[in-house]
Amino acid sequence: MATAPNPSLPLFYQDLMPLNRRDHEKWRSHRSETANWLIDQHAVPLTAEEFSLAQRFFPIVFSSGERPVPLALFGLNEGVNVYVDAEGVLTTDIYMPAYVRRYPFLLAKLDANTDVMSLCFDPSSKLLGDFEDGDALFEGEEPAEFTKGVMQFCERFEEAGVRTQAFVDELLKHDLLMDGEVAITREGSDQPFIYRGFKMINQEKLRELRGDLLRAWNQNGILALIYAHIMSLDLLRVIFGLQTAQGKGPGAATAQTVN
Repeated sequence: MATAPNPSLPLFYQDLMPLNRRDHEKWRSHRSETANWLIDQHAVPLTAEEFSLAQRFFPIVFSSGERPVPLALFGLNEGVNVYVDAEGVLTTDIYMPAYVRRYPFLLAKLDANTDVMSLCFDPSSKLLGDFEDGDALFEGEEPAEFTKGVMQFCERFEEAGVRTQAFVDELLKHDLLMDGEVAITREGSDQPFIYRGFKMINQEKLRELRGDLLRAWNQNGILALIYAHIMSLDLLRVIFGLQTAQGKGPGAATAQTVN
């Protein structure tokens, strides 16, 4: 159902190039009405800080594997996105995860021996170039206000990612994540469609946790994140219905699993 980003190159990104004044002094950032990078993308990474907003629009699950990642589901099957059409146009007014809004920019280490992060971008996106219109990337020898804003957004995203991993680590520490499974029956059919390949909170183990731990989680916000995830799972059937209405459908009785 859901896949975690490829660690060698993040989801969406086909290439990475460091942004620098020497090569990109006259370049601008072009705004696009389409998001081609979202076409056929059924799952997008989500930070914990976005759970409260995302739960209104997407099922929130965790990818399988040794290091689970929170994901917002745009579809239940690989290659299905119920919110973006074949041209990359958003068809519904939804909350857009920060991971999507960050593209084509990204903070990355250019030197493995240092912790310095440089602002990079995906040149294949064609969103940056020597355009007549758009937001300037540099003003003289300094980054333009637009670029400074992008840098700040990317820095906040990285910080949110660290906090998200700490949240997931806390769930793993208390063995709260289990392999998920949901069965959805389409009207007129007796055979349910079974979706696996993701992780979810084990509510039985959640109820067995010590009261002092739950009080601490209530105070630091972890409990609110857990319940946002649990409540969002009702939207799995909504996504299923949208797939069916759009003719995309489940396609098979058992969806592909996560590696």
